[in-house]
Amino acid sequence: MHSHRPPVMFRMALPIIVGLVAAAIPCTVLEVGRANAQQAGNHGVKATPVFRQKMPNLPGKTMTVVAVEYEPGGGSAAHRHPASGMVFAYVLEGSIRSQLEGEPVKMYRVGEHWSEPPNAHHIISENASNDEPARLLAVIVADDDAAPTVFDK
Repeated sequence: MHSHRPPVMFRMALPIIVGLVAAAIPCTVLEVGRANAQQAGNHGVKATPVFRQKMPNLPGKTMTVVAVEYEPGGGSAAHRHPASGMVFAYVLEGSIRSQLEGEPVKMYRVGEHWSEPPNAHHIISENASNDEPARLLAVIVADDDAAPTVFDK
């Protein structure tokens, strides 16, 4: 996870994406992938796919946007995102504790963001609070046929 600034294209699009997603979170736009959120090891976390769009300027790549809501004390099971892509995350509410394998645990608060390299093993992804909910927006750009998230077995 890197807390440096994301690419210019992402920084320019981020306010638009966040606005669209904030408006869409109350209703689920897509149901594809909801079963992934029910994997063993997930507790108090709900992943809601917001949209999935092929990237016309990047043939063979698709952007998937997912809103992730954590109940107080909630967290997701260890998982990986595609080896063919990148993940960009933006905290919408609360605080998120996150750790990639081989890196220290990091805390992200409202308005902070990070990226994850291809095929990173995400071993901690949880609400940092036992009292307040937390939400993040994940933007995953990967090969068209890649599953956005694969949980450890």
